[in-house]
Amino acid sequence: MREKTIEQKLVSAVRSKGGIAPKFVSPGFDGVPDRLVLLPDGKCGFVEVKAPGRKPRPLQMARIKLLRRLGFSVSILDDESRIPYIISEIGGGEDAV
Repeated sequence: MREKTIEQKLVSAVRSKGGIAPKFVSPGFDGVPDRLVLLPDGKCGFVEVKAPGRKPRPLQMARIKLLRRLGFSVSILDDESRIPYIISEIGGGEDAV
């Protein structure tokens, strides 16, 4: 499965929970996660989407660690079966998909 397909499934699942998952781009601050997941009741988290079996690059891991140190939920998604867990972890309930 391609990264783009997994990313589309994430966006759809977040939308089904009443949220949005805009592409996260930060000029001048490379390596940020692909998606910002915003759920009802002010819940938010970051998701780095990868093709199955692929790992984040070193700069991406540094950004993920920074965001986690700041207290944010940051997930690495390379398998669509993890989408409900990730949404639940961010605060969107357990029956995400």
